[in-house]
Amino acid sequence: MPIIPKLTEKLQRHPKRIVFPEGNDPRILQAARQWVTRRMGAPILLGNRASIKATASRLDLNLQGMRIIDPEHSEDFEPFARQLAELRQAKGMTLDQARETLKDTSYYGTMMLAGSQADGLVGGATRTASSALRPLFQIIPKHEHAQTVASLTIIDFDEHKIGSDGSLFFADCGVIPEPTSQQLADIAITTAGIAHHLTNETPRVAMLSWATKGDSTHPSLIKMRAATELARAKARAASLAIEIDGELQADAALDQITAQTKNLTGPVAGRANVLIFPDLASGNIACKLVNILAGSNAFGQILTGLSRPAAEISRGSSAHDVFGAAAIVGCQAINRELLYGG
Repeated sequence: MPIIPKLTEKLQRHPKRIVFPEGNDPRILQAARQWVTRRMGAPILLGNRASIKATASRLDLNLQGMRIIDPEHSEDFEPFARQLAELRQAKGMTLDQARETLKDTSYYGTMMLAGSQADGLVGGATRTASSALRPLFQIIPKHEHAQTVASLTIIDFDEHKIGSDGSLFFADCGVIPEPTSQQLADIAITTAGIAHHLTNETPRVAMLSWATKGDSTHPSLIKMRAATELARAKARAASLAIEIDGELQADAALDQITAQTKNLTGPVAGRANVLIFPDLASGNIACKLVNILAGSNAFGQILTGLSRPAAEISRGSSAHDVFGAAAIVGCQAINRELLYGG
């Protein structure tokens, strides 16, 4: 069973509020309508109220059950401005500059997320990645156990039984161009944590490379070997039930026959459900190739390492992609004991 229907069921039992900074975008409105129709919680649409209503009218879309906020005319605008100015005081931000900054709905939505007025945020539908990510990086603190903020994409196959019942977690596909071995270890741990939270399966993490457990001294291979050991040490220190192996080629990580041919043993070989790429280029290219050539679903980028759930989606996302990202972010906000009954 694909992952999004599973998460939808969980959110129907534990509804959440998702803020969408680009509330006027047709795809956002369509995804928000699905959210309400399926009784998953309350979408919060940011933007000009008249513009949002006009777009909804063109789409013949009912806005009932959705909350619309025009930041500049909201009662929280001034309190948020004071909070933002205080938060960014060390960077020289004045109160007037904070007011101007908050007119950007991405900043306003992030302040809602930071203040627990929303349970998750999904942005980026009409913005470059850097402009969508900047407010999150500036305002939302890192998770207490995280040193690195990165991202993951969930690749979901409707029928192909691979990973976690057809779902694979790819990281990092959207934030850090050339991660160090330490950052890769952090990415492995935070990605595994989200995978476990969403699937309740033991994460089987493959640290990917272009060779499998060879003796080459190429710098990229040395980096992945070091990242593997660092990630294992982090998992042990935190008593996390995570299986980690590397360096592995993708076929050895995903195909059991290939793993056997290469004399690989252990729970990760041929059965990985979390794939950690050596750099942003390989991760992003692999994600898009699999998505298009295999006809899979791709949901992300889901940010990792932040203390609050958020996603930065692609400008090429469909309403289905937006809905899926929101479902992932929403389920991240559900307490694990509620998700799985302890």
